[in-house]
Amino acid sequence: MAYVSLHHRLRNSIPKLLIKELGQKNALALPRIDKIVVSTGINRQKMEGKEWKEYVGEVLARITGQRPVFRGAKKAISNFKTREGLIVGAMVTLRGRQAEEFLDRFLSFTLPRVRDFRGLGTRCDGHGNYSIGIRDQSIFPEVPPPEAGRLFGMQVQVVTTAKTDEEALVLFKAIGFPFRVDSKPKKPNTPVS
Repeated sequence: MAYVSLHHRLRNSIPKLLIKELGQKNALALPRIDKIVVSTGINRQKMEGKEWKEYVGEVLARITGQRPVFRGAKKAISNFKTREGLIVGAMVTLRGRQAEEFLDRFLSFTLPRVRDFRGLGTRCDGHGNYSIGIRDQSIFPEVPPPEAGRLFGMQVQVVTTAKTDEEALVLFKAIGFPFRVDSKPKKPNTPVS
């Protein structure tokens, strides 16, 4: 059986399944992926210097295929030793075909590389969006294995046009998100005598 890309499935089989599951008659009102945001925070003590900023930018560019935007602090906080405008994070926003290709690679190749992976939780943010936290970038096949001191975490946020979490979960299940199955042992049906 040939591999069918997510782009092709989002145009053919997934809308048919969503119409059946959600009972929606209008195909244009179905939930869909709006954008994917890949972001990381830059720890000032650990990642001090220009070379760290370049390294984080290079890794995010390899993973997403797009150069990241570096974000500055909006206000100064003395306890965190940040000044206004100090670089505190980097992010990439993917839309359209790039978002679909990234999500396809992420679900098919990256998540299976996670050690002791037991599935994703089914909790959304209340608006139909889903976030996945990643402890280190070494799970991505595009990135060569980093040194122990060069690991950093990131977050992948999938933003949808769904109005509720239930609609979004139906979309995510149709796409093929590997959600965790809560296997609680059921009590056997014993006859009452």
